[in-house]
Amino acid sequence: MSSTPQYLSGNDIRALFLDFYTQREHQPLPSASLVPEDPTVLLTIAGMLPFKPIFLGQRTPEFKRATTSQKCIRTNDIENVGRTKRHHTFFEMLGNFSFGDYFKEQAIAWGWEISTQVFGLPPERLVVSVFEEDDEAFNIWKDKIGVPEKRIKRMGEDDNFWVSGPTGPCGPCSEIYYDFHPEKGDDHIDLEDDTRFIEFYNLVFMQYNRDAEGNLTPLQNKNIDTGMGLERMAQILQKVPNNYETDLIFPIIETAANIAKIDYHQSDEKTKVSLKVIGDHVRSVVHMIADQIRASNVGRGYILRRLIRRVVRHGRLIGISGEFINQVAETAISLSESVYPNLRQREAAIKAELAREEANFLKTLERGEKLLAEIIQEVKQKGLTDLSGESAFTLYDTYGFPLELTQEIAEEQNLTVDVDGFKAEMQKQIERAKAAHETIDLTVQGSLDKLAEHIHSTEFLGYNQLVATAKIEVLLVAGISQEEAEAGTEVQIVLDKTPFYAESGGQIGDKGYISGDGILIRIEDVKKESDFFVHFGKIERGTIRIGDQITAQIDTSCRRRSQANHTATHLLQAALKKVVDEGISQAGSLVSFDSLRFDFNCPRALTADEVQQVEELVNTWISEAHAAKIEVLPLAEAKARGAVAMFGEKYGEEVRVIDFPGVSMELCGGTHVNNTAEIGVFKIISEAGVSSGVRRIEAVSGASVLDYLNVRDQVTKDLCFRFKIKPEEIPDRITTLQTELLNSHKLIEALKAEIAIVKSDVVLEKSESASKSKMLVGHIEAIQKQLDDIKDQLTIQKSEGLLQSVETIGEHKIIVAQLEDVDAESLKAAAERLLQKIGNGAVVLGSIPEEGKVSIVAAFSSEVNKKGIQAGKFVGAVAKICGGGGGGKPNLAQAGGRDASKLPQALETAKNDLLAGLK
Repeated sequence: MSSTPQYLSGNDIRALFLDFYTQREHQPLPSASLVPEDPTVLLTIAGMLPFKPIFLGQRTPEFKRATTSQKCIRTNDIENVGRTKRHHTFFEMLGNFSFGDYFKEQAIAWGWEISTQVFGLPPERLVVSVFEEDDEAFNIWKDKIGVPEKRIKRMGEDDNFWVSGPTGPCGPCSEIYYDFHPEKGDDHIDLEDDTRFIEFYNLVFMQYNRDAEGNLTPLQNKNIDTGMGLERMAQILQKVPNNYETDLIFPIIETAANIAKIDYHQSDEKTKVSLKVIGDHVRSVVHMIADQIRASNVGRGYILRRLIRRVVRHGRLIGISGEFINQVAETAISLSESVYPNLRQREAAIKAELAREEANFLKTLERGEKLLAEIIQEVKQKGLTDLSGESAFTLYDTYGFPLELTQEIAEEQNLTVDVDGFKAEMQKQIERAKAAHETIDLTVQGSLDKLAEHIHSTEFLGYNQLVATAKIEVLLVAGISQEEAEAGTEVQIVLDKTPFYAESGGQIGDKGYISGDGILIRIEDVKKESDFFVHFGKIERGTIRIGDQITAQIDTSCRRRSQANHTATHLLQAALKKVVDEGISQAGSLVSFDSLRFDFNCPRALTADEVQQVEELVNTWISEAHAAKIEVLPLAEAKARGAVAMFGEKYGEEVRVIDFPGVSMELCGGTHVNNTAEIGVFKIISEAGVSSGVRRIEAVSGASVLDYLNVRDQVTKDLCFRFKIKPEEIPDRITTLQTELLNSHKLIEALKAEIAIVKSDVVLEKSESASKSKMLVGHIEAIQKQLDDIKDQLTIQKSEGLLQSVETIGEHKIIVAQLEDVDAESLKAAAERLLQKIGNGAVVLGSIPEEGKVSIVAAFSSEVNKKGIQAGKFVGAVAKICGGGGGGKPNLAQAGGRDASKLPQALETAKNDLLAGLK
């Protein structure tokens, strides 16, 4: 083979590697997505990950040999990025793989050949390692390849033995290292010395299976899994001091340096670290967004958001004051688009996501940095070295300032953060949100843990049976185990088998009855604790005992509604993928008897036309009467068929697949209709944002649509009666009212101006005529009363309209809304009036009466108070979001704030807290 040029670009190295193995009958395959099929990991973290099902024997390989350049992301040691020579979040792993074909001797020979003959590395600069017990590999390197014995190092299991888990395929490794200082000789080689050695090629010999006792038995089909770090090989061949200064990353660093008007090579070490972080992280984020990952506060979306925020902050540290991330992103896209064309294809989406996240974070950064600087100054003045968990949590909770960012800034000031204290504050907030309904669940779980070894897990029969005979295995009262319980007692019951579906996967538990000889128990909810189905209910008749034989029967009407809503949720996700974006993924859901709620990752609001198209498509599928095909399959096979998995869900080796062929296929353990026609009809109620990058659709289906339409019909009839108009005249009447409101606002402003004029006249006339002055004061009072009357009438009109947006949670009704230009007293009167109208429930209203001022009022019924939700504490916590506070009585409280821009967020938080607390 002809000699290779001394300098090779990153693209040249990649191409030569793939070409070398392609010539040796390896199938070249494109890089897999950074979103892995494997549900146990967030991101693709290794070159072998896409082949894991093959190595584990879960999938039959299409080829005996393969070669890839796999993009990978790891963030477990993110704090080392930029500080060491070769730590990265994003990297490419070049690999060659054998699935039961060639093995150790051939893999070693080719590894040596490509290193020395293709890439031209001098053999005398190479050192290899082998597993300490792998004499076979040692002898191949020594006798077949000719590596001097002193340059073959035996290493222990931690370094040179690969395992897939506690059990399963495993095997020894052999690694090739490059020696930057061969002049130091072979007598005291220490491969841990990263100033002298860099590992660039790892060969894994998958030859054993490990059983539960730790015994190793040879595999029938032995495999090869190798990985060569592209960035590391580029550092070696391009003769630069670290991976960051290779042509794969340095152009991004130069772009950032130019924006900051600095020179990388003339910069101090701290500035270089920031530039390296930018260079590394920008590669990560453009590839993540290209692979349809969106920034959020959970999972891989949180990793993306964290990386973007680190880029922005390190930009600030080197003197970049404005938005810049898309300039460096363009460089990153240009560097990789020839190999990864989806970067340019998804350019608009990448830059839109980055711009949105950068703009939002710059606002957060400005507020948070200012407050954190004050906190740090106070800590130092006190002579402390630890920033309290409470302060860190305030930054996180009130200003959206991430904990890890607080830690980074504190570290730069030689301070630490009390992370345990932060976690404690976080737990307090969770406990406050869950309030009253948390205790019993924990007690139940504690009792079940004690009883678990004496009873079997519950057998679920509910997919095929609505009624079943069963035995009472566990009887709890207030979470405490009992032998028997009488009529009127609220109980928690575990049966040996049950037709009742337990709340999971977003679907609520079934309702129904447990009956027997002289006994009747109304079941209101079923929850799954470990492998036990806990039936929550009240004994209406008789006395029940452990061991009783009973009949368990679900409420079929409720089941029909919930399964219709659950299937409709699957159809909704499929429709969103078709109409809006194929990359849409589920971020949460709630399937109840009356409605469904679907949260999904999407960076923007849906248009009215898109919402209509989604609704029409779902109804089309319903009318087409698609039959369900429900199977239990191996997880790998289900994924291979294209089944959609819910991120964050843990799946076993076998999964239940709900397939409506040609429409939707998902992994799901919930209950569903047998045919889409059973749903009847589907109606979207609302589409709104719940957090950055996450949207929510609320909808109804089946019989619930009739309930929904009946309410709307009653509202329409009420409006027609009030205004003496026909239904089709309602829009025009609303327009007229809006005009009248606008005119009223204009009148208010005119009256205010008149008051100001009259007041000035009072001052002028005081010395001339006491009687005239008295007359002018009376004039002011009359105008002020007229002004107050108009304000009150406007507030009443505005608040009356909110009755049409009441939400129902069980027995409670809630209204959370913003009223424009309403002062604190009027807002309070409106909240009290609305609560009186809805009865049992909660009203939270907010307003911005004047610039830089926020008013918030909470009015709660006594039934809401019994749930542990107090208006005073509640409104005070909500007002903190707007930079304020307040309080009051349990049933009525007011609060204020200074940051009007945060009022929508505060009201959204109030709504979510009420939804959680009143469930």
